[in-house]
Amino acid sequence: MFLGIDLSITKTEAMKMQVLRPWSKILERIIPSSTRVEKKPLFSLLTETAKKYPSNVCIHYQGKTLTYAEVDDLSSRFAAFLIGSGIKRGDRVAIFLPNIPQFIISYFGILKAGAIVVTCSPLYKERELEHQLRDSGSVAVVAAVDTVNGNDLYRSLDGCRKRLDLKLVVAASVTDFLPPLKKRLAFLKGVKKVKREGTVEFLEAMKSKPLEMLPEINPEEDIAVLQYTGGTTGTSKGAMLTHYSLYSNAAYVSMWVPMNSSDVTLAVLPLYHIYGMTAAMNATLYSGGQIVLLPQFHVKEVMQTIQKRKVTIFPGVPTMYIAIINNPDVRKFNLSSIRGCVSGGAALPPAVRRKFIEITGGNLVEGYGLTEASPVTHCNPVHDGEVKEGSIGIPFPETDAKIVDVDNPDLVLKQNEIGELAVKGPQVMKGYWNMPEETARVLRDGWLLTGDIAKMDEDGYFYIVDRKKDMINVGGLKVYPREVEDVLFEHPAVKEAAVIGVEDTFRGEAVKAYVVLKENARATEKEIIDFCSSRLAKYKVPAKVEFVSDLPKTLVGKVLRRKLKEARPQQP
Repeated sequence: MFLGIDLSITKTEAMKMQVLRPWSKILERIIPSSTRVEKKPLFSLLTETAKKYPSNVCIHYQGKTLTYAEVDDLSSRFAAFLIGSGIKRGDRVAIFLPNIPQFIISYFGILKAGAIVVTCSPLYKERELEHQLRDSGSVAVVAAVDTVNGNDLYRSLDGCRKRLDLKLVVAASVTDFLPPLKKRLAFLKGVKKVKREGTVEFLEAMKSKPLEMLPEINPEEDIAVLQYTGGTTGTSKGAMLTHYSLYSNAAYVSMWVPMNSSDVTLAVLPLYHIYGMTAAMNATLYSGGQIVLLPQFHVKEVMQTIQKRKVTIFPGVPTMYIAIINNPDVRKFNLSSIRGCVSGGAALPPAVRRKFIEITGGNLVEGYGLTEASPVTHCNPVHDGEVKEGSIGIPFPETDAKIVDVDNPDLVLKQNEIGELAVKGPQVMKGYWNMPEETARVLRDGWLLTGDIAKMDEDGYFYIVDRKKDMINVGGLKVYPREVEDVLFEHPAVKEAAVIGVEDTFRGEAVKAYVVLKENARATEKEIIDFCSSRLAKYKVPAKVEFVSDLPKTLVGKVLRRKLKEARPQQP
């Protein structure tokens, strides 16, 4: 069997299969069809690797290391603490933390207790946090309690806690696992651990005896994580990701790169985000490698960390790679330990990819995923197979994909025709939490409608043209921002760029570009427009170029086009 297909078929049927799945031969070279991921609980990523590599370093955090055996033990202690505190199977427990060891420990402790993880961005304001905790029905929260240079990390939870039915709040500090010297340095630099009333300190919870009996889990049915997303239709909603959805995706990411027990993964992507959770944390745990935690992306600190820790795997988003290649000191650092990087979250401009490879010597490829799919569905070959720049690559093992008509999802389009990308596989969510109507809009017979406009070429490589909602209509002609942005990135003075549609009295909409120039670089609006005119059809060329110092981004680094539209609604 291959991708659920009986291979004992006629020659005609085989030809049809090749037309439908032209990526099959390429996939077979990367991960043979005989490979299958076992259906296991998500916490098996940690428990089984701890048995296999107990003394391997699992976490490196600011000079402190924890082995797999230690992290497994600590997470079992946290599970026992939760159960002793009244947390029951199926209860939702939220994690409101940056990238610190307690995130990983509590994540697997929650799973070992039979509960469901709800991850919350540490940047959430009170209103956003309250919505997510209330909607998920979370009964407990693991939260950071420090103030950092006057910024109170606990403030959002403190503001809404009394309005919520929380049984338990566990107080974690960013300094809990720091070596003694660094604890003192952190205090001198403005990091203060604050005692919060009505909370239990994380280190106190670690004094519980380890849980002896792990829960019985149905990997394909039981929810492991409620992962909140704007989704494909805009409203914040919780994607129900099962144990097997997340376990299988982590396993295939690890195999795809491929990762091994000697690899060192830089986890600067936020772990609360599905991409960081799977590509940086879970995939590394599957392979037995080391996770180097960085709470925030600061380009010099990232380059120093890569050099010092000899990082080999660096999952990231384009803005991270852009920051590195454009840093004036980049040549002062030895980044040659890097061998594999998968870029996600947004389109990877080809010019950025080529420059990053030139500087590091490692490979950087573009992949694709979304929260509703745990998240990875496609990726370019990292080491064995052709990389097609501008493409998101081919579907993962056990994953099927097709292009359907935007207005009629039952109509499957031909190769190189543009439509909506639909995917199907073990990584796809069960649906949205308590939102059956929203679920029905995007899940049809097991197929997930992604909301992304794409096409597939003759070899089975897929290309994201853009989001449906970001498409620009210029006098009835479709313009996809990504195509224009890729051209802008080719200009030698351009560091970052984003394109949106703005109102135009004559054409309905016109193209407007926001451009961040490289340090000490200069360019005029006319120069940028002329550059685009020589490479794009007239209707795709920006009618207006605005130079800005930076672009609005999510914590992960994805450019927020809607923020540009909200902030600057003026006509070009």
